[in-house]
Amino acid sequence: METAYFLPTSRPTTDDDHDSGSESVEYFQPTGATVSVWASTMQHGGPPAGLLMRALLRADPDPAHHFTRVTTEILGPIGLGINRVRSRVVRPGRQIAMVEANLDVRREDGTYRTAARSVGWRLKTGDSSAIARGPRAPLGPLPGERESIIGFPTDSENGVAWGTVGFIGTVESVTVPGRNGDTPAVWLRPTIPLVDGEETSDLESQFTVLDVANGMGTRLRPDEWTWMNTDTTVHLTSTPEGPWLGIDADMAVGREGFGATFADLYDTSGFIGRSAQTVLLVGR
Repeated sequence: METAYFLPTSRPTTDDDHDSGSESVEYFQPTGATVSVWASTMQHGGPPAGLLMRALLRADPDPAHHFTRVTTEILGPIGLGINRVRSRVVRPGRQIAMVEANLDVRREDGTYRTAARSVGWRLKTGDSSAIARGPRAPLGPLPGERESIIGFPTDSENGVAWGTVGFIGTVESVTVPGRNGDTPAVWLRPTIPLVDGEETSDLESQFTVLDVANGMGTRLRPDEWTWMNTDTTVHLTSTPEGPWLGIDADMAVGREGFGATFADLYDTSGFIGRSAQTVLLVGR
């Protein structure tokens, strides 16, 4: 089994010149644990999203700021070549700041193609506990109160039977009753670190598995349809705590070859926000 999703590596000696300027630049080698269920030549959207969140968190961090909205755009297949991650603060500010991170995949000729990017808004924190409320009660049962498995169920009674292919085989899951649509909710957490030799933060852990909402919110059969998302936008109402992410998702399927997956998100203390993903629908 792989020890992590990404291995840190130095800049390749044959790399093209890159003027980092105000950007922070790092290099990583994705492992087999990142592989997608759709094709063995590309990564699942989850680990790159986690890696981009790691970059956002490290871009001139401010302990008085917390991320409130993060949008990740998938610009093309995220390959298994060396991944270059660039991050910078786009809009600095004491109250509000915007941070950007780009993931470039190294091609065989040594050049890079930008395959994914994330943009996050950071807001200054304050005490609003007197008026705090969530639109949903906490999701239950909690992890530990039901049996967990590695991967996803292998039968279609509990959503799509993804099994343990690639990235999915590195995720611990607990299925619980859902409130959205006719699919169950699920608790998820990665079983290996995001980056080899590092402790994965709570936000990094949760963003690593969040992309899975697109697969959990539908009853479509993967041997009849593909429904790959082009983006994931997350609005947070509180800072997530712990590695477990609860996802209660539902896919709206349109008549013209596209749809969207919407999900309520939870940590073990309660509701923490919502996600939305644009979905391209293609019949096989």
